[in-house]
Amino acid sequence: MQMAYVVKDINDAMHWWMHNCRVGPWFLLESFTGPEQRYRGEPTSADIKLAMSFSGHMNIELIQPKDNRPSVYKETIDRRGYGFHHLGIAFADVLMERAAFEKRGYSVAFETPVPSGGSVYYLNDETREPGFIELIPATSGMDEMFTKFWKATVDWDGDEPIRPFG
Repeated sequence: MQMAYVVKDINDAMHWWMHNCRVGPWFLLESFTGPEQRYRGEPTSADIKLAMSFSGHMNIELIQPKDNRPSVYKETIDRRGYGFHHLGIAFADVLMERAAFEKRGYSVAFETPVPSGGSVYYLNDETREPGFIELIPATSGMDEMFTKFWKATVDWDGDEPIRPFG
């Protein structure tokens, strides 16, 4: 349900998507640190900007790291540069899915509670290709937020191309 990219400049990236792919409007969150982030088992306080929009029914997420603290975003940039980062999949029971992925050789690279309810988990296996898989809790808060963003993209006429998140 989601494709995410790490970008050097979130404003440039949003404009690229609007101009070249007609994706918009974008919902921008200037800062997200997550209340209890854990990166590879250790606490971290990495800060990111993020923006979301939809192309059809696919959620597109853009992520710009705002610091050099340890994170799955910095790890990707250091390893292979900017670009594709993860696929997000919504599940009613993310803990059950996490266990199923772990049985297949995946491990949790990052986890944090999110405002829409529950916690997200970024997973990868030893190959780390093509990117992470994000398990997103399919809560009523997630459904409400994503539906709001999606509805704004239906028949979008270019008005208010960048809007506040939430």
